[in-house]
Amino acid sequence: MATHRAGTCLVIAAAAFTLGTACRKAPPTAPPPPEVYVTDVAVKDVPVYLELAGQTEGFEDVDIRARVEGFLESVDFREGSFVRKGDLLYRIDPKPFEASLAGSKADLATAEARLDKAANDVKRYAPLAALRAVSQQELDDARSAQEAARSQVDAARAAVETSTLNLGYTRVTSPIAGLVGTTQVKPGNLVGRGEPTLLTTVSRIDPVIFKVGVTEADYLRVVRSQPGQTGKDPRAGGIELTLADGTVHRYPGHVSAVERQVNAATGTIGIQIVLPNPQYVLRPGQFGRARILLDTKKNALLVPQRAVQELQSIYSVAVVDDGNKVTFRNVTVGPRVGDRWVVEQGLEPGDRVVAEGLQAIGDGMVVRVKPMGEPGVPEAVATGGKQH
Repeated sequence: MATHRAGTCLVIAAAAFTLGTACRKAPPTAPPPPEVYVTDVAVKDVPVYLELAGQTEGFEDVDIRARVEGFLESVDFREGSFVRKGDLLYRIDPKPFEASLAGSKADLATAEARLDKAANDVKRYAPLAALRAVSQQELDDARSAQEAARSQVDAARAAVETSTLNLGYTRVTSPIAGLVGTTQVKPGNLVGRGEPTLLTTVSRIDPVIFKVGVTEADYLRVVRSQPGQTGKDPRAGGIELTLADGTVHRYPGHVSAVERQVNAATGTIGIQIVLPNPQYVLRPGQFGRARILLDTKKNALLVPQRAVQELQSIYSVAVVDDGNKVTFRNVTVGPRVGDRWVVEQGLEPGDRVVAEGLQAIGDGMVVRVKPMGEPGVPEAVATGGKQH
C-alpha cells in the first residue's frame, strides 16, 4: 500500500515538472534582414539636348492670286498634287484682254503714222526754211509736232505692253515647283475685282521649315554655351525631329535663322530649322519636337528613377555601404535620361543605391543585398519640358 502511494506521487511530480517546463516560452528568433536590390551609380558622358515643340511650314509658301479682273474659265490642276514651275493652274476669260490688246495695237499704229507724217513735214520744211520759202515758225511747229507724235508712239507702245501683260495674266501658272493646295475658287467665279483674289497656295516642301519658339531661359543657355556666336550665322546641326507618331524623321536638320527679338506676348524667340524632305513625308502644318544638342555632361552620375524618392520636392536615395548598412541621402537631380535620373549632387562614383525594396527599409538598417540587372544607359539627356 505504501509502495503504491509512493509511485502515484512520483507520477504526479513528473507530470507537474513536465507541465511547468511546457509553460515556459522559447526566446523569439530575430527576423532576417530585409532583402533589397542594389545597383552601382553609373558614370557616363551624356549629351544634353534641348527639346522644342513646333510646326512645319513650306520652305516657300507662295499664294497664287488673280492679277487681273475676269471670270474664271477653268481650273487646270489636280488639288493636292505636285506641280512644276510654269505649269498652268487657272485660265481667266481672255476675250476682254484680247480686245484691249487689239485696240492698243491700233492706237500704236495710228500714233506711228502721225509720227511718220510729222517727220516728213520736218524734212520738207528744213530746206525751205533755209531758202526762206517758209517761215522759221512753221519749221519749229513741225518739229514740235514731231516730238509730240513721238511721245504718243511711246505711250501707245506702253499701252500695248500693258495689254500684253494683262492678257498673259489670264493664264495663271505656278511660279515654283511644289505641292499645290486646294482651289479657293471655281470656274465661273469673278476674280480680281478690287483686290487680287487668292486662288490657291503652292508650297515647296523639299526642304521643309520647322518653326519653334525658344524661351528666354533656354536662349540664354544656348548663347552661353557658344560664346562669341551671337549675331553670326547659326551653326547648330544634326537636329532630330520627332513626329506625332513617335518616329524620328530620317534626315537631320540645321538652324537656318533666328528672329531678331523676343516675342513680348509669349516670351519666346522664334527659330527656323531646315530639314531635307526628299520623300515628302513632311507637309506644312505638322507638329513635332525638335532636339538640339546643347552640351555634353562629362562623367554624369546616373541612377534608376525608381531609386529616387520625392517628398515635397525633396529628392533622396538609399545608399548601402560596405557593411550593408542603409543611409538615406538628399540629392539634387538634373534631367531625366530614359529611365534614369542625372544626379548632380549628393552621390559619388562607386556608391550603391537601392533600386528595389525601399518600402521595407529605414535609415541605419542592415539589409541583405542582391545585384540588380544593369539596363543599358541611354545616350541622351533631354531638357526643355523636363519633369521632376
